[in-house]
Amino acid sequence: QVQLVESGGGLVQAGDSLRLSCAASGGTFSAYVMGWFRQAPGKDYEFVASITWSTGSTYYADSVKGRFTISRDNAQKMIYLQMTSLKPEDTAAYYCEAQNVVELGRFSASRLDYIYWGQGTQVTVSS
Repeated sequence: QVQLVESGGGLVQAGDSLRLSCAASGGTFSAYVMGWFRQAPGKDYEFVASITWSTGSTYYADSVKGRFTISRDNAQKMIYLQMTSLKPEDTAAYYCEAQNVVELGRFSASRLDYIYWGQGTQVTVSS
C-alpha cells in the first residue's frame, strides 16, 4: 500500500524559506509523477508543482515559478519542495500526491488524476 507522509511545514514570515518533505513508501514509483498541491482555507485545491520520478522533469504553477523548486531523492524515496520568498498568499495546507502517469497515459495537473496523497502539512506565512 502506497503511503505518503509530508513534513516540514510551519509558521514563517514573508520572505522566508521553508522546505517540505514527502516520504514515499509501499511501492515502486518509476511510473509515477509526484505532485504538490495546496489548499488555503475556503479555497479549492491548487496545483503547485510536479516531478516525474523516472526522468526528473518538473512542472510548476505560474504562481510559484521562480520561487519554489521540486526535487527528488530516488534512493531515499523522498520528494522535496523548497520554497523561497514566501508570501502570505502561500499560506495553505500542502499535500504530496502521486499520479500513475503510465496508466493514465498522459501528464495531468488535475488533482482528480492523482491517486495517492498524504495527510498534509500546514504552511503559514505571516506578513
